[in-house]
Amino acid sequence: MSAFENAQRFFHACETPLGWEGCKAYVAEGARFVAQSAPLIEVETVQAYCEWIKGFGTVTAAGAHYELHAQGYDEAKRQAVFFATYHATHVGEGGPVPATHKTTHSHYVYILTMDANDQVAHMVKVWNASWAMRELGWM
Repeated sequence: MSAFENAQRFFHACETPLGWEGCKAYVAEGARFVAQSAPLIEVETVQAYCEWIKGFGTVTAAGAHYELHAQGYDEAKRQAVFFATYHATHVGEGGPVPATHKTTHSHYVYILTMDANDQVAHMVKVWNASWAMRELGWM
């Protein structure tokens, strides 16, 4: 399987969201995570992010799904890029406030750097979290 195929499998497993158990086969040990988004500021590993997104999906469970708009792979940099929109309504238990029944349609990008074993070694998420939080009625 190629690096891009593994990146695609990781993206779909992460966004389903299957949590770390569903993603770890595609990730290098100790893979780092970074995002310039307030809710993710303390998330430093891909493993922690996989669990965070699983929890977020549980809170916004009503029909939560993603729509993949574009994807690509740069062989020279060994980087995969995915652009998608997350669609969800806050009806689940948890979150910063009781269920608001409000919906978000939040754009985001994953940049995955693959290692020599074709596994995710580093992940960047580009996401305007405050937009999503406002749409959900959390701010």
